[in-house]
Amino acid sequence: MRDRQAGFTLIELMVTVAVISILAAIAVPSFFGETRKATASAEVQPMFNDLRVRIEQYLQEFGTYPPTIGETTLYPATPSATPQSLNPLPATWQAVRVRISGRDQVRCSYTWATGAANTSGNIGPIAAGDATVTPPLGFGFLAPATEWFYLLAKCDMDGLNDGTDSSYSWYFTSSVDPSIQRLNEGK
Repeated sequence: MRDRQAGFTLIELMVTVAVISILAAIAVPSFFGETRKATASAEVQPMFNDLRVRIEQYLQEFGTYPPTIGETTLYPATPSATPQSLNPLPATWQAVRVRISGRDQVRCSYTWATGAANTSGNIGPIAAGDATVTPPLGFGFLAPATEWFYLLAKCDMDGLNDGTDSSYSWYFTSSVDPSIQRLNEGK
């Protein structure tokens, strides 16, 4: 009688390696995308909370929201896939008495805009929604019937921006809706 040999054939091994390679090719980019989303969210949430508290305190102290910085004046000036120091804070942030409660290293750039009731003059194209960009980019913010503010974060989490607004991740919250809205998250 002949002894039976156990093991895998070369074809079986090749098929197994091919299946594992295909699964890895699908899973690895998804994993990195989710990691970028989590990193941005972990930074933006506390920063928005800090800014929201300071802007609301400014309203309580002075009876109005602080002056608008606007979408063209972000701090730090350019988002980066690597952390940048926030210190020293710009004068506009110091006027609102911003104190960073978390890390002072950020990847995203931040700004705010404020306005009077039913006044949309300070609402920038990203907050309002820019229909001239394909695909349309924006949050559809409209001036409410009360004084308002919004916070905006621009992030470059993948380091692959091409200089257009649609190549960044955007995060938005406002006095009207405190939830954080996201566009192009993970980019």
